[in-house]
Amino acid sequence: MATKERKILVAVDEGEESAYALSWCLNNVVAEINSKDTLVLLYVIPPHVVYSALDGTGYLFSQDIITSMDKYRKDVAETVIEKTKKLCKHLQDVKVETRVEVGDPRDVICNVAEKTSVDMVVLDSHGYGLIKRAFLGSVSNHCAQNCKCPVLIVKRPKNVAATSTT
Repeated sequence: MATKERKILVAVDEGEESAYALSWCLNNVVAEINSKDTLVLLYVIPPHVVYSALDGTGYLFSQDIITSMDKYRKDVAETVIEKTKKLCKHLQDVKVETRVEVGDPRDVICNVAEKTSVDMVVLDSHGYGLIKRAFLGSVSNHCAQNCKCPVLIVKRPKNVAATSTT
């Protein structure tokens, strides 16, 4: 019996919920034996927050500050990708690809899923309440409504460690 090739996109970030969603995916979705699965780990760097040209004291942001902020955002992305790759190190027959994109996570996840023709998107649910969700928007809800492939939303139980892979 031939194994179907699958491409699974997992959206990752620096939160514990994201690590749990990846671990859950590895334990319950990805097939290791005779697998032709490809796991795509996607980290989205949020866009720059639009500030006025003046900071709170009336001074312009210097190029050094902007450069420092950009470097920090890239360092966070690298750290998250390395952390998630470590969670996947035990996979032998599964291809693991990584991507770092910049933009609104809601749109980027849907766009990357469509452009790379993934079979499934896996992402976490932060469990925001009504107020936070109204202000921040729900990435998982947006993706569930707008991705053209199945979307699996993994919610971490309150009493489960994030990096548990058992």
